[in-house]
This record gives sequence, C-alpha cells and structure tokens, in this order.
Amino acid sequence: MGTRVYRAVFALVGWLALALQYGLTLTGNPDRGAGELTLNFVSYFTVLTNILVALALTGPALSPDSRMGRWSRSEGVRAAVAMYIAVVGLTYHFLLADVWDPQGWALIANILLHYVMPIAFVLDWLLFTPKGRLRWIDPVKWLSFPALYTLWTLIHGYASGWWPYWFMNVPALGLAKAGFWAAAMLAFFLIVGLIVVAIDRTFARRDRRPVSA
Repeated sequence: MGTRVYRAVFALVGWLALALQYGLTLTGNPDRGAGELTLNFVSYFTVLTNILVALALTGPALSPDSRMGRWSRSEGVRAAVAMYIAVVGLTYHFLLADVWDPQGWALIANILLHYVMPIAFVLDWLLFTPKGRLRWIDPVKWLSFPALYTLWTLIHGYASGWWPYWFMNVPALGLAKAGFWAAAMLAFFLIVGLIVVAIDRTFARRDRRPVSA
C-alpha cells in the first residue's frame, strides 16, 4: 500500500469515526439542544485531536501541494500530532477505559477514535514522515495545544457544569487534585514529546549511516 493510499484510507476512517461519534452524541441526548451537544462534542480532547489527525492525513493524501497539504506534511506538525494522538490512546486505555462501557455503535466509534486512529497515525509518522529536523525544545512548544485545551475546559466547565473527563472535574476532585492531574498530564505530554524527538533523531542517524559493502 502506497503512502497516499494509506493516508486516504485512514483519513476516511477518521472522518467516518468522528461523524459516527457526533451522530451518537446528538441522538443519545434528546433532552439537550444541538448547540449544547455540539459544543460539548468539540470540547473532548479526543475529538479535537482526531480532527487534527484526519486533517493531517487528508491534506497530503488528496492535495499535497495545497496550503493544507504543505502544512500537514511539515515534520513538526506531524510529530506534534503524533504526540497528541499517542497521549489520547494511552490516556484512554489506562485512565478511562475502566470507567466507561460502550456498546454497539458507540463501541465501534470508541475503538476507532481511541485505538485504530492513534495506532494508524503513529505508524504513519514512523514509516512515512522524514526525520531529522526536530529539536529538543519542540515538545515544549507543542504543549501549547493541551495547555490551551485545559484553560478552555476550566472556562467551559465552570460556565456549563459539564466536564469531559473525570480527572479534569474541578468541583468533584477539588482544586488541589485537579491541579495535580493537570500538571501530571502536561508532564506526560512532554515525556511523550521527548520520546518522539528521540525517535526522530535515532532514525535520522540511522538513515545517514553509510552502508558498508
């Protein structure tokens, strides 16, 4: 399977998974308005990151020379998205899987968004993205997205009373515990980002190594 075909296939899977989850969100909460449900839907880090993944796969697959294609082919962008979606998959598996038991179509959407797409995009980054341009400072810059997301979650949570994840629920946990979890998650993002840079540099050194006869 060629790179563009791989990306096109998983871009389609990603968009379909997001559409399925959005449809389930709307139909599963008939007592709430579509506007409120849509705002809550895009207030999940999982959803936002899967949108980034779908865009990062769609651009180079369908229009690599377009503005979006060039943006999504950038090594820094792809590495950052790989970090975000890896954290999504790991966080769900270790912190959230035991507190939610989806069934039917919800289970399918859950598997696609939390397992299939993280694995697919990390593999895309490992196999198809050029290596060697990342710097150790880059993961610190990549923290801006989860940091802004944390700020948005606080604003939206206090305004609406709705919190997307138990470890971000300030009223339930208390400020100290919620602050601990926020710091721990940002530290986890940073660790995963540093691993991404380490892999990038290792692959780059391997590719530059002369092949002996």
